[in-house]
Amino acid sequence: MHNVLRLLTPIVCAAALAAQTSAPPPEPAAQSSKPAGLETDWDTGAMLKQIAAQANHLAPALDKIDARSWIDQGASETYAEQLEAAKAQTRALAEGANALVKNPEQLSSLLDIFFRMQGIDAMLQSVEEGIRKYGFKPDAQALVQMQTEAGAARERLQRYIVNLAAEREREFQAMDREAQRCRALVTAPKTGKKKD
Repeated sequence: MHNVLRLLTPIVCAAALAAQTSAPPPEPAAQSSKPAGLETDWDTGAMLKQIAAQANHLAPALDKIDARSWIDQGASETYAEQLEAAKAQTRALAEGANALVKNPEQLSSLLDIFFRMQGIDAMLQSVEEGIRKYGFKPDAQALVQMQTEAGAARERLQRYIVNLAAEREREFQAMDREAQRCRALVTAPKTGKKKD
């Protein structure tokens, strides 16, 4: 109930203010403008497409790796498990990034993408170690190169998430201050005397 009242307070406040004054309410800020430091939806969409493309490029490289042959050479089963997990997470990353292109301001989904990228990076380090010990060493170099490319995109995504979260926090604080001001106006006695 408290949340409903919190959401309705700005509406009630606007109505009360409109009744008290004949001046028209201020025009809302343009939806297309972005605060300084926050990328446009188009730029963010392009970044998410790049992340999806990198994941789609990584997936076939992971499919070529045969970790089962490493086990025959005495490697731990963990390498094969990490490889399979990296494959699954890479596919999920590509799908998630592509799904976000049209609505890139979903903070929870952006965090999911970011954490997937971090998880894949950690798994790939283990897979690279396995390749160096038991597999074809140039495959490890190819994975390192792909990780380097993905690292730049991950850092850019991290900056965007931090900037977006900061902007959402500023918006919430501004709305909360306005709601408090409106609540004070709506509940103030009309005579100017304090209620007992």
